[in-house]
Parts: sequence; C-alpha cells; structure tokens
Amino acid sequence: MRWLHEPVAYEVAGEDALSITAGPKTDPFCDPGGPDRFDNAPALVGRLDGDFTLSARVRLDLLSTYDAGVMLLYASPDHWAKFYLELSPQGRPTVVTVVNRGVSDDCNAFTVEGDDVRLRISRIGSAYAFHVAADSDFWQLIRYFALDGDPEAGFHAQSPTGEGCTVRFEDIRHSAERLADLRSGV
Repeated sequence: MRWLHEPVAYEVAGEDALSITAGPKTDPFCDPGGPDRFDNAPALVGRLDGDFTLSARVRLDLLSTYDAGVMLLYASPDHWAKFYLELSPQGRPTVVTVVNRGVSDDCNAFTVEGDDVRLRISRIGSAYAFHVAADSDFWQLIRYFALDGDPEAGFHAQSPTGEGCTVRFEDIRHSAERLADLRSGV
C-alpha cells in the first residue's frame, strides 16, 4: 500500500484496524460548476486484482461540515470514486458517493443515526459497486458504476471546512470472491 498524500498521523491497530488523521482544509473534489479543484486529503491505497470486496466499519467524530471517513477507488487525479460517511451542512451524518471523471458528481444517499457505518467496495468484472450496512447486517446497494483506468482501493480522511479529523477504519475485511448477487449485496 502507498500514501497518495501523507496524513497528519496514522496508526495500524492489529490486523484489521487503521486510523488516519487529516489536516485542515483537506479534500479531493473537482467542482462541476466552477474552477475549484482540491486533491490534498491523506489516502492509503493499494492494488487489488480481479473481483474483490473491501469493507470496513467507519467511525469518526463529526465535528465540521464535510468531515468524512472514506473508502476510495483511485486510478488517477482525474479518475476516482469515494464512498463515505460525512457531516452534512444540516449537521446530520450522511452516506455520500462521488465519482470523478474529470469533474466530480456528488450524491447523498441517506442520513444515519450515530457516527459509524459499514461501507463496502466491490469489483465485479469491469464495474464497481458501493454497499452500506447501517443498523443491520444487510448490505444495501448505493451505487453501481464503471471507472476508467485500473483503480487502487483504500481509505482516506477529509476535513474540507474544518481543522482536521481522525477516522477509524475497523473490522477491515478483504475477499477475492465475486459478489453472488449485486442487488442483495451477497
């Protein structure tokens, strides 16, 4: 694995936990309606070949608007996708996705209670899927999409409007098996 941008701090705990601290004003985002482009958030990524699933429980103290714990697919500065729990402008923990193909889209899925969810990235052939499990063991499909390039997968923390945040990725799981059913998440 490698760092795209160095964190303020990080810690590996055991075989299945990682924490990443992002500094202030950190974010990957290319505004589709304007010239603003940001690419300075700490991210740890690595190559996963073939079909796979990568999941983690994502926990963070949601202090500032857009503070987020992120599962990431990264092919290049212009081609990436992120799946995350962030603090919305309304002050609610929200599951969000962004797919960047030169510019970023931005899609809020739903709000959750609390400061943690389980997020999962899957590759199915040449496509990718984002699933979330919130308050249950059911993996709900949030997004199914293609992404140019050969993305690496990993984790990142962001604090676009704040003074930084620490994200804890726990119960990290990797499987080299193909999902049996995209819609049911198994």
